[in-house]
Parts: sequence; structure tokens; C-alpha cells
Amino acid sequence: MKPTSKQRWLAWLPTIVWAGVIFLMSTSQFSAAKTLNLIYPVLFWLLPFASHDTLMLLHELIRKCAHVTEYFVFSLLLLHGLRAGRKELRWKWALTAIGIAGAYACTDELHQLFVPGRHGSPYDVMIDVSGATLAQITAYLFVRVRKPDPA
Repeated sequence: MKPTSKQRWLAWLPTIVWAGVIFLMSTSQFSAAKTLNLIYPVLFWLLPFASHDTLMLLHELIRKCAHVTEYFVFSLLLLHGLRAGRKELRWKWALTAIGIAGAYACTDELHQLFVPGRHGSPYDVMIDVSGATLAQITAYLFVRVRKPDPA
């Protein structure tokens, strides 16, 4: 059954909101210096025996995991918007979701070039696209496991 225009709009609304969240995370409020002030004390409390270098490495790892998580969610929301309530799952939609997520990641990193305390990185784009791709693989496996084989 073909979705109505209202169903399509509602299917895209969470994606638009999440894109805004990603944009917010690209502001100076979420720069490495700002997140360090929040994350470092927590890491120090959890791992008082760890060296400063180890805690800094963990801080960086947490920040990169945030990239994967942001774009994992974004990619699933893109797929949800592309499906617009339809039950089936198509490779075309998954690849489109990855493409849109990759394009948004590029614009996100470009945006960071103009934000004080931030910098754009092609490596971050690769991490973002990896998160988006992982989401589509997960969605495929989830549908595959839930779908009974025809007897």
C-alpha cells in the first residue's frame, strides 16, 4: 500500500529532528575541550589508576564512538523515512540512506571548519559513514532474523 503524504511527512519528522541534534553536536559547545571537562573527571573517577595519556585516549575513543552512534541512529531514521510505513526492506533504500548520511557527514564536517574550537576531518566522515553502514547491515539482519523462511 502506498503511503499518504501525511504518512510520508510523519515518517521524515524524526530524521529531521535528529539531523538538528547532529548539527547541535557540531557546535563549539561540544568541542573536544568542552567534552573533556565533562568526560575526563568521570573517567578519572572510574579509573583512578589510569595514566593521563590513557584517560585522554579514552576521551578521544568516546568522542569517536559518539560519531558512530549519531550516524547509526541517523541512518536508521533515514531508512524509516524512505520506507514511509511500508513493510518491505529494499537495498535501494539502504544504499540511499547511507548516501544521504555520507553527504550530511560531509556538510557537517564542512560546517565545523567555521566553528571556533572545532575542525573538519575526512576521518570523521569515514567514521560517520561506517556508523551509517553498520546501521543498514543491522537493519537487514534484524528483518532477516524476524522474517520466517517460506516453507
